[in-house]
Amino acid sequence: MSAKLIDGKKVAQITRDEVRKDVEDWVGDGNRPPFLQVVLVGSDPASDVYVGAKTRACSEVGIETDTMRLPDTISAKELKSTIGKLNKDDSVDGILVQLPLPNHLSSHDVIESIDYRKDVDGFHPMNVGRLTVGQPSFRSCTPAGIFELFKYYSITTKSKHAVIVGASNIVGRPVSILLSKEEAEGKATTTVCHKYTKDLTQHTISADILVVAAGQPNLIRGEMVKEGVVVIDVGINRVADDTSEKGYKLVGDCHFESVKEKASWITPVPGGVGPMTVAMLMKNTLLAAKKSIYPE
Repeated sequence: MSAKLIDGKKVAQITRDEVRKDVEDWVGDGNRPPFLQVVLVGSDPASDVYVGAKTRACSEVGIETDTMRLPDTISAKELKSTIGKLNKDDSVDGILVQLPLPNHLSSHDVIESIDYRKDVDGFHPMNVGRLTVGQPSFRSCTPAGIFELFKYYSITTKSKHAVIVGASNIVGRPVSILLSKEEAEGKATTTVCHKYTKDLTQHTISADILVVAAGQPNLIRGEMVKEGVVVIDVGINRVADDTSEKGYKLVGDCHFESVKEKASWITPVPGGVGPMTVAMLMKNTLLAAKKSIYPE
């Protein structure tokens, strides 16, 4: 068996086209365009790249955006005061604080300072809590994007054993919640693995659906998965590559060549989950502008 590719670029473009049409209709009804305020602290090169991709996507779908660049020496008090002003600004629909933050700043405190009604990343405790109990909320963009991929490719999760490798608040935990929910989606039996899990293969080998978001290149190899597994590789890692002009290549958390020989479906890296994360951010920003999740 050689896996079929889950084309995140294709599905992301479809999603963005839908958002662009919805934005055009929204503005055509006399509303102002949605506005996303990005807050970038410091000058991390990777963060610059991610912010650039997000702001370009905004431009493509008709969402207005601005990037506020703040020094990496800013204090927590100053940063939260800045966010507080954005919370009160009615012209700002969504607020995105690009992570990671400098070491002296607590991402938990900063995220909690964002008005949950403008938390288009879906990281605020209010949104995570409401997701857990099945109430309307902004969904974290990567997990939401994964479920769009399941939907597009008609990959069923009902009654499947889903194993998640990585227990982060951004991907692993919300994915496990969505997979186990009793509503129209989910209905899977879930196992969450992390760095303290003993004998990882014992868990991954039993997975019908394997979501890997550990941040460790080539962690999952072919001998660790069973025939026919659906593999969602969220990882994106730089590894040295002398044959590349850049001196590195991007790889996932799965060893693609060996895993694809046993999987039924697999996301490539790059071009799998990453584009969906950006597309779902666009969707959340439009929902924030429409007050669809939290009506006034």
